[in-house]
Amino acid sequence: MKKVLIAIIIILIGFIIFRSCSDGKNENFILQENSMLIQQQIENVSKLIVTEGHFAEVYNYKDSKELFGPLLTAEKKALVVVNADVTIAYDLSKLTFKLDEESKTLYLEYIPEPEISLNPDFEYYDVTADYLNPFDAGDYNAIKHNVKSSLLQKVEASSLKSNAKNRLLSELQKLLILTHSMGWKLSYNSQTVNDFNELKVFAP
Repeated sequence: MKKVLIAIIIILIGFIIFRSCSDGKNENFILQENSMLIQQQIENVSKLIVTEGHFAEVYNYKDSKELFGPLLTAEKKALVVVNADVTIAYDLSKLTFKLDEESKTLYLEYIPEPEISLNPDFEYYDVTADYLNPFDAGDYNAIKHNVKSSLLQKVEASSLKSNAKNRLLSELQKLLILTHSMGWKLSYNSQTVNDFNELKVFAP
C-alpha cells in the first residue's frame, strides 16, 4: 500500500513540475509572439506622414546703389510671382524604441521632428535695372532667401503643421491601442502614456 502511495505522490509531483515548465514555456512563447507583433506594427507605421499645401505670393524686389553719394543712385527692381508646394512630413523610419518583455513595456525613445520641404516656382516680371547697377546672382539669391523666409512664416501661421501632427498622432494611437489590448504599457520620455490626450502632449 505504501508503495502505491509513494508512486502516486511521485506521479503528482512530476505532473506539477511538467505543468509549471509547460506554463513557463507558453508564457515565454506568448511574450515573444506579442513582441514580434508590436515590432511588426511599428514597421507598418514607419513611413512618411505627409501633409501638403500650396502657397502663392507676389514679391516686390527693389535695390538702389549710390554712385556719387545720395545725389546719384542707380536702381533696379523686379516683380516676382511665387507659387510654392509645401510638404510637412514625419519620417517614422527614424523612430527608435525598446521592448521590455519583463515589464511588458514598449519604450518610445525618440520621435522625429517634422520636416518642412519647400518647392517654390519663381516667375519674374517687370525686371528693370540701370546700367551701373545690373541684376546679378546675388540679387536672385536674395530674392529666393527672402521668399523662403516669408513662406516659412506662412507655414507656421497655417494649419499644415497641426494637420501633420494629427496624422502622426493617429499612427501613434495604433501603437497605444495595440499595447493596451495585449496588457502592455506604452512609455515615452520615462512617462507612461495612458490615453490619447497624453499622446498629444508627448508628440513633437
